[in-house]
Amino acid sequence: MDIAVTGSIATDHLATFPGRFTEQILPESLATISLSFLVDDLQVRRGGVAANICFGLGRLGLTPVLIGAAGTDFAEYDAWLRAAGTDTGSVLLSTARHTARFMCTTDADHNQIASFYPGAMVEAQEIDLNETVDRIGVLDLVLVGPDVPEAMVRHTRAAHAAGIPVAADPSQQLARLEQESTRTLVDGARYLFTNAYESALLQQRTGWSEAEVLARVGVWIVTRGADGVSILTAGGPAEQVPAVTTDQAVDPTGVGDAFRAGFLAGLSRGLPHRRAAQLGCALATIVLESSGTQEYKLLPWDLSERLTRAYGSEAAADIGAWPGEPV
Repeated sequence: MDIAVTGSIATDHLATFPGRFTEQILPESLATISLSFLVDDLQVRRGGVAANICFGLGRLGLTPVLIGAAGTDFAEYDAWLRAAGTDTGSVLLSTARHTARFMCTTDADHNQIASFYPGAMVEAQEIDLNETVDRIGVLDLVLVGPDVPEAMVRHTRAAHAAGIPVAADPSQQLARLEQESTRTLVDGARYLFTNAYESALLQQRTGWSEAEVLARVGVWIVTRGADGVSILTAGGPAEQVPAVTTDQAVDPTGVGDAFRAGFLAGLSRGLPHRRAAQLGCALATIVLESSGTQEYKLLPWDLSERLTRAYGSEAAADIGAWPGEPV
């Protein structure tokens, strides 16, 4: 299955605050809020939603195509992604801007406050999806992830025009998308990914109810953190997939991206949605136990054990064996 992933490529600056954000916020002073957090740790990591998803797909044996814009500082990151199995031949390289920056602080309850500087990402609207198709041939799926809104709309329209199935993943860009753009991203998508909060925000942005959204997409996958995943389709009951639990949570950054990688990898093997979601949940937990979005180890025996503990031996057997760390 040939999968292209469009969206952000970034460097993550991840800080840890030992307290709780909620204890520092005064409800009566929200109109003049001004806070500074003294953090205990700072990790500088490779990231970006599209790059994270591609990294996970590569670890699971696929060769995803990364489509996005990166900066003059991309050479080392490029080599890293290629070594992990990603085709970076469709990345637009800016000659004037640095790669995007994601700056995130996580508190003791794993709540996060973040900022994102787009940098070279503003040039992503210049990318033509058809050039990728000309280069590698027909794609089986294009995931349209968070990017500059103009690029997200352009990729969606290009994919539909070319008859390529779309997985819509507006994610954090829902805060900036206008109604018409949001509707364009959603309408006709084979898969729609949101988390629980984004599912409500998406309905607000589109002006469509849950039923109206489901009438326009094939499958709506809603991630719910420790509560697992909901798989929604029009006219049927929601299917619930529990999370793979852990008592070693380290950093939630990139967990949603890992789920998407696992889910898409499951689809590439012809797995039903429930099994694909189970694989996604297992990979998400592996990332949750790591600091950084691409620093995790993926070992076949560990993945199989996690699947067996969470979903039973039949599920683990159905999902099957996956490649391990490269030698």
